[in-house]
Amino acid sequence: MPKNYRQCLKVILFPVLLLVVLCHFWNPSRSLGVDIRPRQGRTIQKLLSRKIQHIMRNYSDITYTIKENVARQLAQNACVCQAGEETFYLPFSDQFFPRVWAHNLQHAFLEMQPDPEGVKYQRAEEYRQFLRRSYTPADMLIIAEAKSPLQYPTQGVEVQPLKTIIIPGLGLNQEAKNSYMVRLTATMGTFDVAATVDRVSVKGVGEKHISLSSPVLSALNRQLQFITYTNTVFHPKTADSVQFGTEGHQSYFTIKVGHRVAPKLYNAGQSKGYNITSLVTIATKTFLRYDKLKDLIDSIRQFYPTITIVIADDNKHPQPVTGPHIEQYIMPFGKGWFAGRNLAVSQVATKYVLWVDDDFIFTGNTKLEKMVDILEKTTLDLVGGAVREVTGYTATYRHTISVEEGGEDGDCLNMRDGYHHVIEEYPNCVVTDAVINFFMAQTDKVRQVGFDPRLSRKGHLEFFIDALGTMHIGSCSDVIVNHASKIKLPWTKTETQKAYEQFRYSSTSADNDIHNEVFYFKNRFKCMTSQ
Repeated sequence: MPKNYRQCLKVILFPVLLLVVLCHFWNPSRSLGVDIRPRQGRTIQKLLSRKIQHIMRNYSDITYTIKENVARQLAQNACVCQAGEETFYLPFSDQFFPRVWAHNLQHAFLEMQPDPEGVKYQRAEEYRQFLRRSYTPADMLIIAEAKSPLQYPTQGVEVQPLKTIIIPGLGLNQEAKNSYMVRLTATMGTFDVAATVDRVSVKGVGEKHISLSSPVLSALNRQLQFITYTNTVFHPKTADSVQFGTEGHQSYFTIKVGHRVAPKLYNAGQSKGYNITSLVTIATKTFLRYDKLKDLIDSIRQFYPTITIVIADDNKHPQPVTGPHIEQYIMPFGKGWFAGRNLAVSQVATKYVLWVDDDFIFTGNTKLEKMVDILEKTTLDLVGGAVREVTGYTATYRHTISVEEGGEDGDCLNMRDGYHHVIEEYPNCVVTDAVINFFMAQTDKVRQVGFDPRLSRKGHLEFFIDALGTMHIGSCSDVIVNHASKIKLPWTKTETQKAYEQFRYSSTSADNDIHNEVFYFKNRFKCMTSQ
């Protein structure tokens, strides 16, 4: 063998062997997984809770007198379903003096159920899951013990608009002196005391500034345990910064003001395992591809015969798509891709929505149960699958997305292929920021982010960019849907196929202008980079 030939062969084989070795050892399924299960009730929270209880028990030997008018304003955590009493009756009295009405939802709903206790259990389980998913460590009550010498809550204090709470954890720790004094100042509420303690002077009751003084430190600290805050400026979601000080020291803490988030629970019934029909709705958008849509529906019915399929249709000459559990919604002609997504998702009544293209094909590998399982057991809001082409190539389209501050001209958007980490107990699943056009998600989260209807012909990553900071996204490579073949010889294409390609893949300056406006103006990006 000539010497030059052997050298060339070495040059070619070396990078090939190196690539094989890298592929063998760099396997996501072998990476260390990260636990993304809901974290409510972990050890740190229990330790903080015990610590707070210990703090609140201090000075329990000092007597106090309840102020009934203030104590009545505090939340009792025991609401009663009770209508206002009719004290007198006159013609049209209901119009001039409307009474509070009450409707016992528990009674009205449960009396219609064959198994009311089972329904109550299912509702409680759903609520527990909601609490686990919505919990964040920023909600924990944390108290900074007196070392400054002020003791106060650093986070976790919340009040509903125009309501009253006791501020937990206030205290003073100073060396012996003749007199002790503290002061509090708020901007969106007033202070009061729920009880009075002997030998403590309180000034500024019912005002934004209150001061307390006493010659006895323990008495002052006991009085601080009854300080109340009443929000006086209505806002559904804001915060008040409270100043807390004593001579030579000043601290600040925040009281969150806002309505409690009403949970949105889905009654999927009672069954062993996951009832996919009750949990998931399949949504798609179709345009000039009724033949592909029929193949998609037929494939779905092989595996999920009773699952609901919602179709958004913006064809110029719509054709009825009929069958059990099929809902077709007609749109104005050519209304577009993202507008169709909005319409389809708006009609979903289940906990989860599965988005598919109208030219996908379900197979034995399209296991929706796997997607439901990871959404139910982790903090993920959306999980993507994989799409297999007729050539055998399978894509997940995983991307990481980040935004860098860029000054007055706007920020920089960076998109890269890849993911953040593997998910513990799900070796084929990763956490990422964007996935392929085959995903299952919490219906309410998708509605919360929404799809910009101006993006009519092209759009995908725009949704995930809008979802940054709102949705926790994952991708599983072992849930696979097939993609109908796009390989067509030019002379075999039908007029409908030609029209679709012309409409779908042609790009106008107006389309480009819209994308530029979305990124530059709406998202305030001055630059975007992609891999």
